[in-house]
Amino acid sequence: RSGRVYVIDTQKNPKAPSLHKVVQPEDIVKNTGLAYPHTSHCLASGDIMISCLGDKDGNAKGNGFLLLDSEFNVKGRWEKPGHSPMFGYDFWYQPRHKTMISSSWGAPAAFTKGFDLQHVTDGLYGRHLHVYSWPDGELKQTLDLGDTGLIPLETRFLHDPSKDTGYVGCALTSNMVRFFKTKDGSWSHEVAISVKPLKVQNWILPEMPGLITDFLISLDDRFLYFANWLHGDVRQYNIEDPKNPVLVGQVWVGGLIQKGSPVVAMTEDGKTWQSDVPEIQGHRLRGGPQMIQLSLDGKRLYVTNSLFSSWDRQFYPELVEKGSHMLQIDVNTEEGGLKTNPNFFVDFGAEPDGPSLAHEMRYPGGDCTSDIWT
Repeated sequence: RSGRVYVIDTQKNPKAPSLHKVVQPEDIVKNTGLAYPHTSHCLASGDIMISCLGDKDGNAKGNGFLLLDSEFNVKGRWEKPGHSPMFGYDFWYQPRHKTMISSSWGAPAAFTKGFDLQHVTDGLYGRHLHVYSWPDGELKQTLDLGDTGLIPLETRFLHDPSKDTGYVGCALTSNMVRFFKTKDGSWSHEVAISVKPLKVQNWILPEMPGLITDFLISLDDRFLYFANWLHGDVRQYNIEDPKNPVLVGQVWVGGLIQKGSPVVAMTEDGKTWQSDVPEIQGHRLRGGPQMIQLSLDGKRLYVTNSLFSSWDRQFYPELVEKGSHMLQIDVNTEEGGLKTNPNFFVDFGAEPDGPSLAHEMRYPGGDCTSDIWT
């Protein structure tokens, strides 16, 4: 919300990172008109590219991609003039196919206030993928995902640089959509995985979407993982056939329908059920699984549970009061399978300055397989 970009020096002393520079929002707005920075990537040119979600007033129109130079000075916008998407969020590029694809969350003026279904009806949330030429920044195609692709968030190509396929997780409709290049060189899409909404009692709506938030693909492109923030489960799919993912692992690590919650799910025959969520080191798990990060060897999947403070407060108020946590899920990398590690629990509710909300996690570059930042 502040619009600042913080540059942290982690090289001098990884255990005591220091603030290197702050890119102020006034500088970004003055030189680009952009605000609400989100996803950052380091480019081969030495520039840093950051997607922005709107203008300083929270309007979706006017968003685009910020470029910082290697000294973290505002350089300008990446996309060509007049080639800005209506909504912005995540992006990923596949240089051998000279393509970048970005997704679309919603207008900051809407989502910063919490989630309101009326805002979807009012057209304040996205349902499109934007296909750009890479690295030129020309918007070549817009894919309308329709009613099966509401609020497409995280976007991932397969890691194999020769592949012309990837996925995007559509939060509200809880579908994993595959995008791919066609024979004529254009791009198309199809639903690859669908999480059915649950019929529920004692909730704000009669049906609850899974709300797919984060997902990732293992470095060998064999497995895809994603989190259902509201339902509370993390899933593992074999994607060796990208068109036909197969569910091979699932664990419940939170959510609104866990035992002890007032919310219950119903089966087709009218019976009620709740998920079995384990306690970890004596702690009842708060919130739902949200951001995930996989160790480089693919054997450990780390999970945090904060989405966005306004949405946390709306759906999981206990999370804001007590703070979030990080879990470790052990992965069977041979046949597939997930198991919650009973010995790993990082509690961000005990921070010196009060409860904190942990969000994204990243491993450093290089061959490090033990350190992780969140």
